[in-house]
Amino acid sequence: QVQLVESGGGLVQAGGSLRLSCAASGRTFSGYAMGWFRQAPGKEREFVAAINWSGGRTYYADSAKGRFTISRDNAKNTVYLQMNSLKPEDTAVYYCARGRSVAGVPVELREYDYWGQGTQVTVSA
Repeated sequence: QVQLVESGGGLVQAGGSLRLSCAASGRTFSGYAMGWFRQAPGKEREFVAAINWSGGRTYYADSAKGRFTISRDNAKNTVYLQMNSLKPEDTAVYYCARGRSVAGVPVELREYDYWGQGTQVTVSA
């Protein structure tokens, strides 16, 4: 069983920054892609960013490009999401997830099998 625990969410003013962390239990972390998703009230969960097993490849949703950076530290079993220039529309619960496959940089929800409980990010205008 893989457990993912997110942290780092909070309330920030527009234009501010937050760094989310996702700590994974077990040894089944370094060989898999990891992703960040978010879900705003009344909306479907959407892809934000993903990183491959080594950290050498990343992929971002258009809404995140140029503002968010995903990274990972396999020695610490942790994946990060640095969020800069935050906007009120970034307000959501942010979830990290582990990819089902050892290959690629998945962007679809169905391509992930383990999920964290989420951390709330609120951006005030």
